[in-house]
Amino acid sequence: MNPYTPPADLGIPPIPQSQDMMPILQGAQFPLRMSFKFFSLTPTIAITDATGRQILFVRRQFFRLREQIEVFADQARSQKVAHIKADRIIDWSARYSFSEPNGAPIGAVGRRGWRSLWRAHYDVFNPGDSVPDFAIREVNPMAKVVDGLVGSIPIIGLLSLYFFHPKYAASRQEGSPVLTLTKVPAFLEGRFMIEREGPSTDRETLNVILAFLLVTLLERRRG
Repeated sequence: MNPYTPPADLGIPPIPQSQDMMPILQGAQFPLRMSFKFFSLTPTIAITDATGRQILFVRRQFFRLREQIEVFADQARSQKVAHIKADRIIDWSARYSFSEPNGAPIGAVGRRGWRSLWRAHYDVFNPGDSVPDFAIREVNPMAKVVDGLVGSIPIIGLLSLYFFHPKYAASRQEGSPVLTLTKVPAFLEGRFMIEREGPSTDRETLNVILAFLLVTLLERRRG
């Protein structure tokens, strides 16, 4: 049975909970908070739920010709949750695949070519699907432009944190919303909030959360 089957209120019966649950998401309460520590030799990314429980942690190495990122359940890196790998050396149209530690696929994300030049647009795929299951679109591209231009300027950059908040929305192909990612004010780090906007299975949710993580990294590199 497909663990990516949409929930019942989308018109299709959900699968049994025991087959649908991703352990790290059990009991997780939204909104989730994603924090990026960039000002260190080894940048880190942490995702916590509304109670403060850490559910994902990444320590990312720079200067790799081919993107490979390991995702853990906590800062101690005691439990690996996922592996992220690009299908080619860093490229505009690279697709990033997500897999469990045992190699089982979770999903994938890729940038929508030239359509992403002004307004970021990414496609998210469930395993085995050649047609995107979700689309991640930038809601307010001008906010990202201004945030990138003035964010590093002393004083003015601090003020920009409170006025320009890039936002990305993940929705199913027919348009129903699932999750949103919004940048929030923070000092000397990147901080985002992930909010639930519609129903999704836990595997779908993890797929989109990992896609959000890649989107923030790629958009930051792009400036």
